[in-house]
Amino acid sequence: MLNKSKILIIDDDEAIRDSCRQVLQREGNTVKTAKDGNEGLQIFKEEFFHLVFLDLKLPGLDGIKLLSLFKEENPATPVIIITGYASIDSAVEAMKLGAFHYLSKPFSPEELRLITNKALEKRKSYFETLSLRQELEAKLEFEMEIGESRAMQKVMDIVKRVSPSDSTVLITGESGTGKDLLAREIHKHSPRKKAPFVVVDCGALIETLFESELFGHVKGSFTGAHQTKHGRFEVANEGTIFLDEVANISINIQAKLLRVIQELEVTRVGSTKPIKVDVRIIAATNKNLADCVQKGTFREDLFYRLSVVPIHLPSLKERKKDIPRLVDHFLKKYNKKAKKNIRAISPEIKKALMGYDWPGNIRELENTIERAVVLTRGDKIRLEDLVYHRIGRNASFMGPVNGKFKELEEIEGEYIGLVLKAQNGNRSRTAKILNIDRKTLLAKIKKFNIQF
Repeated sequence: MLNKSKILIIDDDEAIRDSCRQVLQREGNTVKTAKDGNEGLQIFKEEFFHLVFLDLKLPGLDGIKLLSLFKEENPATPVIIITGYASIDSAVEAMKLGAFHYLSKPFSPEELRLITNKALEKRKSYFETLSLRQELEAKLEFEMEIGESRAMQKVMDIVKRVSPSDSTVLITGESGTGKDLLAREIHKHSPRKKAPFVVVDCGALIETLFESELFGHVKGSFTGAHQTKHGRFEVANEGTIFLDEVANISINIQAKLLRVIQELEVTRVGSTKPIKVDVRIIAATNKNLADCVQKGTFREDLFYRLSVVPIHLPSLKERKKDIPRLVDHFLKKYNKKAKKNIRAISPEIKKALMGYDWPGNIRELENTIERAVVLTRGDKIRLEDLVYHRIGRNASFMGPVNGKFKELEEIEGEYIGLVLKAQNGNRSRTAKILNIDRKTLLAKIKKFNIQF
């Protein structure tokens, strides 16, 4: 990981510039200097910096004006004011306008190193705060339930070996198999575990805003860009970025994503200035990316870049041996949440759960147990509670009820409703599972008056 920083020093005093450069370069940083405001602004516009030292009294553009321009373009870049004793009041005023702190001349090398480290830590905290709060909370609370099946033991063996590395990982599997949870598990056991884990739902972002979300934009770069925005790659710096449903990215954005992976730098929309980033990429999809490459909807070179270490998560029907352990895990979780004390499931219920194919996978199983815990009276889940969730009718719901078989249309409507609920109402995923187009699904929802 990148630990050293790029620092810009703007001061008209050559002795100050040279001494600061020597001290900071000995710490491993890259340092650029400028002798006046105009030169400093030009360098700042051409290159990205993690930290700026700025003299208030400068030829050309003064320090206060530069501070305003710097904070507008890069709000996260700390600016430390260099000032003489007579200008301390001005330095304090500059802090009110966004400067991180000030150094009063003369200052020692140790003072310079100390304030540099504090400023860079502040910058790091800024991006950690930008990370979605719910993502950080989920990372802290999550404990992945592995199960005992041979298929999952094989998956976790790969996870244990790949987690300590920086290799790019591609996780494949049906919707609801826990691809996002597996990505978190990899991050949690990596050297980057204390840095942000940033999720990008590639299926939910609007195409016109996708580039801005990933790479950021500068103020005024397009209509509605009222202020500079840090992209998800910047926010994930030193951590992990998780590209969920990566197959939904357009060819245009795929080309830009490929450049980010190759060059380890991003360029905000409306800017020509590259920004170095240090991120580990984990991608996931429920599609066959190799097929997408053949169809021309996914770049072959990007496919190979993302699938350095491929991990396939099996569907729940392929690992039914794990169902009892998963049920116990979800029972404990939702007992605590609902403040209940429901005991372990009976053999009858276990048989019903094991006999069902779970088209919605682990997500459907978890939703089913949560509903059962919430709605069950007393301390025991009854078979009728699972019937309510359409599970207790065994692997299919075609058996006779009160000695009478159901009509075909009734079974069809029930099954569509079951899959739709398992996908939390997502019609596109439901249509894919049912192997019908979205228009046909909408017609059937209307025909059977399916509620979800």
